[in-house]
Amino acid sequence: MEFDEQFLQEMGLSAMPEDEKQKFLDYLQEELEVRIGERISRGLSEVQLNEFDMITDQAEATKWLEKNRPDYRDIVTRTIEEMKAEIRANRHKLV
Repeated sequence: MEFDEQFLQEMGLSAMPEDEKQKFLDYLQEELEVRIGERISRGLSEVQLNEFDMITDQAEATKWLEKNRPDYRDIVTRTIEEMKAEIRANRHKLV
């Protein structure tokens, strides 16, 4: 997921003050990673979590997830859509 100026426009946040945009985009990226990580880790054993933590290569991580958490793509998609809905619902507070 790309959090950039185009994303802000899609969310109706292009009027956000310039000095706040990058901070908000960085926050979104971090928050999305946390939410996805929490959801993917549910249902995994401690051994699996430790195994995944040892992976440093993106391609390897994807392969591991496909094997151990085959629904991870759905989790990612749902989490992104939920976050977008939250942003849209609160955009008047953000601009």
